[in-house]
Amino acid sequence: MRSQKEPKIAATSKVSSARRTSADTSQAVDAFMRASSHPLKPELEILRQRILGVHPTIGEGIKWNVPSFRTVEYFATFHLREKVGFSVVLHLGAKARAGDRPAIDDPDGLLQWLGKDRALVRFAAPSDVESLRDSFTSIVKQWITFV
Repeated sequence: MRSQKEPKIAATSKVSSARRTSADTSQAVDAFMRASSHPLKPELEILRQRILGVHPTIGEGIKWNVPSFRTVEYFATFHLREKVGFSVVLHLGAKARAGDRPAIDDPDGLLQWLGKDRALVRFAAPSDVESLRDSFTSIVKQWITFV
């Protein structure tokens, strides 16, 4: 029996074997992170581990040339080209989806909606990774139920 807080998501974090590439691995993300010169690299690593820790079905890989996270489809991607800090783009896979935007409880207003199937969470300062921890984790737990 599922607890109320446990998200209902697919039972696997594997990208289908027909679509899986060497970029769909933690080793690819490890290599990306080692080569990164982003000024908030330590905070990116903390957030990476935090996203992976949200649910055991979450995997990672390099998608769109940056670290991205998936269950059965990719749902979150680092956006590292911000002038200040970095962002995480939450999406419902690579293709746009019809219908209403996901019903996400966001009492702290972290989500900047970019469309009905994607939103942005900004981390402008290094301290944001810690101060937004609980709110961001809650959003990711909710988001993965829609992927």
